[in-house]
Amino acid sequence: MSTLDGRKRVVISNVRPQVEYGRFPAKRAIGESVEFSADIIADGHDAVAASVIFRHESEQLWQDVPLSHTGNDHWTATWTPAKEGFYEYRFTGWIDHFTTWKKGLVKKFDAGQDISVELLIGAEILIEAAGLAAKDDQSAFQPWISALQNGRDPQRAIDLALSDQLSEAMSKIRYTDRISVFDQTFRLEVERKKAGFSTWYELFPRSAAEMPGAHGTFRDVLRLLPKIAKMGFDTLYFPPVHPIGEMKRKGKNNSLVPAATDPGSPWAIGNRFGGHKSIHPELGSIADFTELVTRARQLGIEIAMDIAYQCAPDHPYVKEHPQWFKWRPDGTVQYAENPPKKYEDILPFDFETADWQNLWNELKSVIDFWIGHGVNVFRVDNPHTKAFPFWEWMIREVRKAHPQVIFLAEAFTRPRVMERLAKIGFNQSYTYFTWRTSKWELEQYLYELTKTDRQYYFRPNFWPNTPDILPHHLVEGGENAHIIRLILAATLSSNYGLYGPVYEYGINTPHPGKEEYTDNEKYEIKHWDWDRYSRTREIITRVNRIRRAYPAMQSTWNIDFNETNNDRVISYTKTPTDGSEPLLIAVNLDHHHTQGAHIRVPLHRFGIGYDQPYLIRDMLSGEKYKWRGEYNYVQMNPWEMPAHILKVERLN
Repeated sequence: MSTLDGRKRVVISNVRPQVEYGRFPAKRAIGESVEFSADIIADGHDAVAASVIFRHESEQLWQDVPLSHTGNDHWTATWTPAKEGFYEYRFTGWIDHFTTWKKGLVKKFDAGQDISVELLIGAEILIEAAGLAAKDDQSAFQPWISALQNGRDPQRAIDLALSDQLSEAMSKIRYTDRISVFDQTFRLEVERKKAGFSTWYELFPRSAAEMPGAHGTFRDVLRLLPKIAKMGFDTLYFPPVHPIGEMKRKGKNNSLVPAATDPGSPWAIGNRFGGHKSIHPELGSIADFTELVTRARQLGIEIAMDIAYQCAPDHPYVKEHPQWFKWRPDGTVQYAENPPKKYEDILPFDFETADWQNLWNELKSVIDFWIGHGVNVFRVDNPHTKAFPFWEWMIREVRKAHPQVIFLAEAFTRPRVMERLAKIGFNQSYTYFTWRTSKWELEQYLYELTKTDRQYYFRPNFWPNTPDILPHHLVEGGENAHIIRLILAATLSSNYGLYGPVYEYGINTPHPGKEEYTDNEKYEIKHWDWDRYSRTREIITRVNRIRRAYPAMQSTWNIDFNETNNDRVISYTKTPTDGSEPLLIAVNLDHHHTQGAHIRVPLHRFGIGYDQPYLIRDMLSGEKYKWRGEYNYVQMNPWEMPAHILKVERLN
């Protein structure tokens, strides 16, 4: 009994957000709101009040966000953090004697009963509250106390009890000796805005040369930066730029017998010229790379670097640290396999090595090295094949010193594994969007990502293609499919990316029997005509311009799907939390045929009455329409424009 306090009568349960009971922090980016919620009850019929208290890691004082009762003993509050870093927060609740008294007072007055004693009880509540109020607020209580103690004018007392001024003053009072606190403190990590809103473009620098047959360089990429910026991309991602292994090198289309001129796969890292902290000599120098990072930043673009923790057989690590690799009974090193695929040009690290501490420190030093050269965004190759404890330690240590760093997990693997990577620190994650094509699949998947507890830790980044993945719908649907998937990725998720320029040029010849590109750029140098017109590129540019202009497009969590009467038409509303305009999106999922549907417009999202006419502006086409009522018809021809991104405006 000595550990109990019977005066604390409120019970708090089912609190959110929380990730594994507080084992990991929940996540939000600057500008994204977080909704706190809990089930809160107490015995009897007394009113209950509740709040979430929080403080930033750099602050001593706790701040307070009042929770509101939304029905059935469920309480919520929405708050938007304005400062990066870690917050801690707690759920609190207490008996609200003032509200209980006020309700009883009104009932007795309305019933014509004598309320003189009730007024004195109210005065006692205010006297106690005045003693707990902030020093500057205490003087305001005295007139209220006197009015209740006087009691000669019951109507005035009722008006006072119901006044906004008194309610506001009482909402600040906390009876510290009677407050129930949920028995756990949780953490929230608030990251920079780019963690929540980014637009990625992937290209191979070695294919950036202006002259056919030449090996591209970082200086060639400098020439392309204005084009990439004009398309609206803020993140330029390179596959590995390190020296490529010369032993067991793969030829075109992953051939085991390379020609003398075959450049090999960039993911086979390391040779006599160096490893993970070196630049492929034909790309340029470290100074060239650093200049590229600086020039890109001037155009609003960050360079994202690929981190592939694996080695070619001739990587310096193999000779210098043989204990970091698995050696087979025949004396050879175990190469990477994903049966039936074999990667003879790649050696995985052995994360069960007895020398694991030195291995971890060396791998972290790779990240530190490139941060020192201006890189703050890393796409991590196959993180699910490396030890979870390593990632948790490494990401925590890196972000402790460099909180601006963002890690994107390229892990097309099982859901629970992907989720674990997100929980232990990855800021963004590849997803199954690439293979979700039907209306039902997309709606169900977005529900999982945005309306369940995944929203607190798993931040999706939608990619319609990658150098490894050419999905069948891009093969079968051609240019129309490329445009449709681009619009879906860019409007469903606030983070999206694509592999170009094959995407905007609609290159879609598959390797026989595989879901990947034939004549794959992973194994050969390409020459692209970067000035060639592309309808897909034009629409990419329009969509990215809309994403930058409208805050509704800059969050993934603010999506609600709208009813349509055609399964080939999907519609959704994106509602920002900053009070700016919501947007309504409709997309034709049919690559070949015109589709139409009646869409149920959520008028309440736009502040429009049921019978009120309103104006629709299509941000993609520039066209205007006048609509009325909930249900309105849209029609989309995939050969012209397969989608609408609609701004809804009230007519005065």
